[in-house]
Amino acid sequence: MPIDVLMPALSPTMEEGTLAKWHVKKGDKVSSGDVIAEIETDKATMEVEAVDEGVVEDILVAEGTEGVKVNTPIARLSGEGEPAAPASAPAAAASSAPAPAAPKASEGAQAPAPTPAPAAGPSAPSRSPSPASGGGAEGRIFASPLARRLAEQKGVDLAAVQGSGPHGRIVKADIDKAQPGAAKPAPAAAEAPPAAKPAPAAAPREHKTLEQMGIAPGSYDLVPLDGMRKTVARRMTDSFRDVPHFPLTVDIELDALLAARARINQILEKDGIKVSVNDMVMKAAAVALKRVPEANASYTPEGIAMHHHADIAMAVAVPGGLITPIIRAAETKGVGQIATEAKDLAERARTKKLKPEEFQGGTFSVSNLGMFGIKTFASIINEPQGAILSVGAGEKRPVVRGDELAIATVMSVTLTCDHRVVDGAVGARWLAAFKALIEEPLTMIA
Repeated sequence: MPIDVLMPALSPTMEEGTLAKWHVKKGDKVSSGDVIAEIETDKATMEVEAVDEGVVEDILVAEGTEGVKVNTPIARLSGEGEPAAPASAPAAAASSAPAPAAPKASEGAQAPAPTPAPAAGPSAPSRSPSPASGGGAEGRIFASPLARRLAEQKGVDLAAVQGSGPHGRIVKADIDKAQPGAAKPAPAAAEAPPAAKPAPAAAPREHKTLEQMGIAPGSYDLVPLDGMRKTVARRMTDSFRDVPHFPLTVDIELDALLAARARINQILEKDGIKVSVNDMVMKAAAVALKRVPEANASYTPEGIAMHHHADIAMAVAVPGGLITPIIRAAETKGVGQIATEAKDLAERARTKKLKPEEFQGGTFSVSNLGMFGIKTFASIINEPQGAILSVGAGEKRPVVRGDELAIATVMSVTLTCDHRVVDGAVGARWLAAFKALIEEPLTMIA
């Protein structure tokens, strides 16, 4: 029975990607867990593993094809012990149907990716390959060939089994634990009240061309938008429009922190570790979030999510946009460990080698433009986080201590807050805690 391999969803927000490279060719034997392809998204390049065994019968989407929609068939395997079918048409582009047997969608409507069927017998199953770090497809019972055979032998109804494999796929261990004749779960949809009719979507904003706005044709070069830039543009537009936000700015003296950093680097030099000011800023931000936990929160329609750990997302500029790899549970880590992780994450971010879980799901962001000489700025909130800290340059400034004028190294930081979660008083308390930690860095370990 032929098995269609589907374009996987490598992240919850992924809609399409580029099929960068195939690691298999027609006629190759594939086992579950084998790396079969590399997929590029707007944020990373991911290796994709097979979830089924078989022989590659056809490659449906060629290497280098861009804009391949999630759940589009990209390859076809012949089932175990089954001869490969005759060669099919050449590899399809992302926008074309992979097999002529599929029913045609009515003109102007958007139909789901068709699933080809053999000339006789049950419909051919489709399989979404397993990305090495997650993703999945929905709507079918996913089970390995071995699990299906064992289920048939034991009389186990696959619809009553909860899969523990990738994407909820049913594997041998699930069948071993299942009871023969288990009842199917009752369909919840049959008893649920009719869903409320969704409100009509707002009309899309009309974009004028540059010529309509008075820019002469031929006076500029147009650089096409890549996937990352499109995603950044969409997410930042949504956040700035939909999240009620406000900024809070404070000046912080850095001299004690700079002295502590110099001493720390002397100690860690033998281990090849160099701590930056930004590493200590992230540590202080994490500790401040534990001291003011109301700021470590996210808004949801069901309630305010109060996070257990301070997962600090650090903004990293990469070719074509911005990505925010995450230091998980940063409050539990020393500045040396944070420095090591931050360096590794930043390097892999610039080469698009991050896994989705390494840049998705932070609870708070830090964006630092101090190295560019920027004194103060306000960042756009990275939803669903409740706040983001913008860090400016440290510079010598006059300060008043008592009744006397002195010189200190001062930096300005701005906390942009989601007012649905972090109101002015909470934001001010968090900034006070953060300022105290920066100005007395030994208190980070107290």
